Amino acid sequence: MLIVGVTGSIGMGKSTVANVLKKHGAAVWNADNIVHQILGPDGSAVDHIAEYFGKKILVGTLGKNRVNRDLLGQIVFNNPEELKVLESIIHPLIRFEERKFLMISKFNGYSISVLDIPLLFETHGDSRCDATIVATAPKFVQKARVLSRPGMTKEKLDGILSRQMSDDEKMRRADFIVRTGLDKAVSYRALGLIIKKLKAWPCKNWPSSWSPNITS
Repeated sequence: MLIVGVTGSIGMGKSTVANVLKKHGAAVWNADNIVHQILGPDGSAVDHIAEYFGKKILVGTLGKNRVNRDLLGQIVFNNPEELKVLESIIHPLIRFEERKFLMISKFNGYSISVLDIPLLFETHGDSRCDATIVATAPKFVQKARVLSRPGMTKEKLDGILSRQMSDDEKMRRADFIVRTGLDKAVSYRALGLIIKKLKAWPCKNWPSSWSPNITS
């Protein structure tokens, strides 16, 4: 089974790329969705986060607590030490969910499994993938996309980008690049060519790089 990591800076279109791969028959796992899940009602990270940040971080009724993501964001946004603590809690849980997804994908006979991960290179997740795809777009397109999101501000965008690897560095590391700021047809044609290449790409990382004992 081939493992493909899809990434890109915020607003670059990585999830669109992943969805096109899904339409071509790949299994797709979305890291952002999993973060929402583990921070949501009875999520696996809820108790651990409350233990460190205090019960003020929780909201919910009928015993189904979830993490107040807005408050958590305010706490860690400009506090690198608190952010490191948060990452030390959620990253192992995300890794567990990644591996579970890959096991299920293999059992179900998928030949390509896609990991849609915003911080793929920053967390060294690319070392466990056979190939990587980076979505990119002009900065003005990225800015327009992100600032159109509810609750997003230029200050928040700048803060997020400051914690992400530069777009140029991501492209330098990628096996494939998809430019999403052009006409959609251009992006889809590029992805079609990439998919053809992936079907002949060597599979090296499953299951050897995904042992439960590997923590890096």
